[in-house]
Amino acid sequence: MPLTPGDPIVAIDPRLATRRMGRSKGPEAHVVLADALGIETVGQLLHHYPRRYIDRSLVLPIGQLKVDAFATVIATVRSVKKRQTRRRQAMVTVTIGDGTGFLDLTFFNQPWAAGLYREGMEVAVSGTVQLFRHRLQLANQEIEVLRSDEQDLVHTGRITPVHRAAEGINPRTIRELMWRALEQLPPLADPIPDDVREAESLTERDRALRWIHFPADQRELETARERLKFDELFTLELGVGFRRRRLAAERTGIAHVPSAPLLDAFDASVPFEPTDAQRRAIADVDRRMSAPEPMNLLLQGDVGSGKTLVAVRACLVAIASGHQAAIMAPTEVLAGQHLRSAAALLAGTGAVPYVEQARHGPVDQGSLFAGAPAAPPTMTYALLSGGVTGTDRERIVKGAADGSLDLVIGTHALVQEGVTFADLSLAVIDEQHRFGLHQRTALSGKGAGDIDVLIMTATPIPRTLALTYYGDLDVAVIDELPAGRRPVRTRAARTADDRTAAEELVRREVADGHQVFVVCAAIDEGNRTQVRAAEAEAERLRTDIFPELDVALLHGRMRPKEKERTMERFRAGEADVLISTTVIEVGVDVPNATVMLVENAERFGLAQLHQLRGRIGRGGLDATCILFDASEATNEEARARIDAMVATTDGFALADEDLRLRGEGTLFDVKQSGMPDLKLARLAEDADLIARARERAFALIDDDPTLERHPTLRVELEERFAASIDWLFRS
Repeated sequence: MPLTPGDPIVAIDPRLATRRMGRSKGPEAHVVLADALGIETVGQLLHHYPRRYIDRSLVLPIGQLKVDAFATVIATVRSVKKRQTRRRQAMVTVTIGDGTGFLDLTFFNQPWAAGLYREGMEVAVSGTVQLFRHRLQLANQEIEVLRSDEQDLVHTGRITPVHRAAEGINPRTIRELMWRALEQLPPLADPIPDDVREAESLTERDRALRWIHFPADQRELETARERLKFDELFTLELGVGFRRRRLAAERTGIAHVPSAPLLDAFDASVPFEPTDAQRRAIADVDRRMSAPEPMNLLLQGDVGSGKTLVAVRACLVAIASGHQAAIMAPTEVLAGQHLRSAAALLAGTGAVPYVEQARHGPVDQGSLFAGAPAAPPTMTYALLSGGVTGTDRERIVKGAADGSLDLVIGTHALVQEGVTFADLSLAVIDEQHRFGLHQRTALSGKGAGDIDVLIMTATPIPRTLALTYYGDLDVAVIDELPAGRRPVRTRAARTADDRTAAEELVRREVADGHQVFVVCAAIDEGNRTQVRAAEAEAERLRTDIFPELDVALLHGRMRPKEKERTMERFRAGEADVLISTTVIEVGVDVPNATVMLVENAERFGLAQLHQLRGRIGRGGLDATCILFDASEATNEEARARIDAMVATTDGFALADEDLRLRGEGTLFDVKQSGMPDLKLARLAEDADLIARARERAFALIDDDPTLERHPTLRVELEERFAASIDWLFRS
């Protein structure tokens, strides 16, 4: 029986796949592949692409070798000698020759090497040529014993692939398994339709898989990479298109009415002039919410661009149409900020806090029109988070369930069991990349039917990333900052003099009546070590550096009420300096803050640094962000991130740079997006290929929405999205 992609690894070669590595008592090789690398079948092995290549294709006679050059020789074993060194270590010397000269292969502390080679055996050896005691030898040699019936080289004499390995199985064994698999596999079917392949001038899938692992030259390698990159992107975009088309056919949305007295009152009472970009986003949301299809919109805008205005107004569209709305934020600090922002924006509409109304009865809000009698509240809103407990929580949960509460702003507490809505028609999810897929879908599932979803992010997403991992969403962009916002000056501090200058800047700004953030590196707010670091820094600044200033501390392990009291003190100007972990990364709005010091800035990603920087300069004042860089000069990526922050305040330019530096896998935690990983394609480098793959995939889905006429491609899609099959077919 010929080998098939669905066969287990052991089917390739039972002796090779089940042998134990060296003298190890560890697991068998095929078990290591499954446990450490997730490779269980031949097909999965074929898609375990090399991480790099070593060019061992230059085969030379021994007589033409040059010292310090890298080369491959094919020769015959002339002698095998074993002895002990003065330190009583075993040393085996294998001498080979090819008629033009002799070469020594030396093995230290490997006595078993004497039994691996014998006189007359033909070997191919690659390595760096060295001269020792007037005799040629190879350093870091790779040796392959050639059988009399073997015409092809696997490990030497070619462009040699190096695959990612794991403890218990080395790249050489993986390479040999790959070689034997490709020897036994018949030509593989190509899932990409012929017309697509021909239009894109792509080679066949079978040829590409063989060339990517064992290319004869650079041309074959590049041809294979182009084809397999296209496959990854085409299948990814096919999944996006398939899901969009299926959801559009299966779901019936709510046709909201984007005009009502409540909306007119809101538009007339907004306490600032919206930017043109905000107006465009509002019009886009109105159009989509009024359509009968469910809205699924990603609203992205730079830090401070005014996304909250768009979100609150979208909530009013839902409420004015007789339904409920919810806003979910990733942290209590951000949820509290959203509540304050919403309260300020809703002040002219007659809206009241639901809990206050429940406690004291209807509140007289005054009239929108001078001389007119007081109007009853037009809507109610409330905050639901972990810090809301007791009777207040019971009132809010009851109000959401019976429909008397119109707008609920909260954290993941919104999706907890027991929280229901009478008629939820809009879910707004802020900083969505911080939520797991199940949390996002859980909130949208709180509605009675297929509700509208507005996803917001202040982390600008490169266009290539939006077209792939967020490709099932429509995208609206706010690419304009409100009038009066000034770019934040950014400096890197790498010396003691830089630190002294930063401390003097803090004193001057506080003397002028302004406030300062100091951020300590913390990626995980549950990390006690990072919290202790923030506490220690606060104590150092309070006692040693700024004894004359009022220094406050904020971190994620504080109780919600304590955290809120600290933030209120800082907002009110009672504290001069706030020492914080990254709990203040998003949602903190203190217009009087003009300086931010970021300790160990080299530990942060670009997106996070940009978010932090956005916390200052929000009141139209000149602001300065100083990034303390403790990285070594050799940490080029960390330096590149900080230099990029100094060079620009454009969030979208920084997003492109972040994508280039870190790749899509870590940039926005794409594992939470429901999408499979990319192995060869890179969004920062393959923008043109992404656009082409998307166009071909969407055209095919338009022509064959269920892939009924492309069953092989349907199987390919199911295999590629195996880890997120619910996202593709059922969510």
